[in-house]
Amino acid sequence: MSNFNRSGAVFLRRRFLKIMGTTAALWGLGSSVAKAQPAAAKPEKAQEQLPQLHQLLQLRIGYQKSAVNLVILKQQGVLEKRFPNTKITWAEFPAGPQLLEALSVGSLEFGLTGDSPPVFAQAAGKDLVYVGAEPPKPDSSAILVLNDSPLKTLADLKGRKIALQKGSSAHYLLVRAVEKAGLQWSDIQPIYLPPADARAAFERKSVDAWAIWDPFYAAIELAIKPRALATGRDLSSNNSFYLASRPLATQHPQVLAVLFEELTRADAIAQSSRKEAIKLISDFSGLDAGVVSLFIQRRPASPVGPLNAATVADQQRVADAFLKLGLIPRPIRVAEIVWRPESARLAQLARQ
Repeated sequence: MSNFNRSGAVFLRRRFLKIMGTTAALWGLGSSVAKAQPAAAKPEKAQEQLPQLHQLLQLRIGYQKSAVNLVILKQQGVLEKRFPNTKITWAEFPAGPQLLEALSVGSLEFGLTGDSPPVFAQAAGKDLVYVGAEPPKPDSSAILVLNDSPLKTLADLKGRKIALQKGSSAHYLLVRAVEKAGLQWSDIQPIYLPPADARAAFERKSVDAWAIWDPFYAAIELAIKPRALATGRDLSSNNSFYLASRPLATQHPQVLAVLFEELTRADAIAQSSRKEAIKLISDFSGLDAGVVSLFIQRRPASPVGPLNAATVADQQRVADAFLKLGLIPRPIRVAEIVWRPESARLAQLARQ
């Protein structure tokens, strides 16, 4: 190994350990990674470029309007600065199922979805990997009815038409609502529509209720003031997951470390510089600033890190619920496609 490659490998390993140690602390992942951080390691500048032994030529990122951290990074051009030799491209999707379909066919390397889309994708045999997560956002989704609707409780959903995006986080929210109401899935009439079509159907009363997430939830809340029969609280954690192509996860763990670092920095902007965050998101999405403000208010602090055991267990419950209802074709083990920055991989990086 040349002196250049050897020094690059040492720097890369230290940088990777530093970032993963930070996310380990944030996410309760244990102290093994954090303890591996050399005590005398010098802090790097925020925009210092990583020497990559295996250059990532392109990074295609899928996002939705609800992806606050990703939208801030996009608007600020942060990743383009961190990876000047990598072609960064961004693609917007209306919901998670469409995003993961693009990821599974090789059109993306990285993206963010809610809890249900990865379950459907894994059950369908799609090749993708959970690499990161944000904390739960139970207040950011709801089952809505119009203000003059006769429906008052979740039990009143029996026999009713409910609009939702199939395979989205709203799908699991509705599964849990039906269960809590003491109903069977066969007791309701799910109407599978993407968010824009679902809103139109809801407003013209073609459906009786709508299961939806922010910012669509915030937008219609401010526009026509519907009632929420229930939110995710006591129904669903409404976890958000970052997924990656297998090549990105296995060949470029250092890139994931930088992504976690920058996504967590973006979240700090959303929390501490609210006006700046609202403007960035509003300018990108075309959403009214009031809508953006409302959905960010419902969003807790959302640092990004690898999945911990509790999050994996929570996601397994989502998968088991869909299996029980026959909504996915086979049982799956979520843990089988969870990326783990284990010590063996760090040792491999150090030997390069």
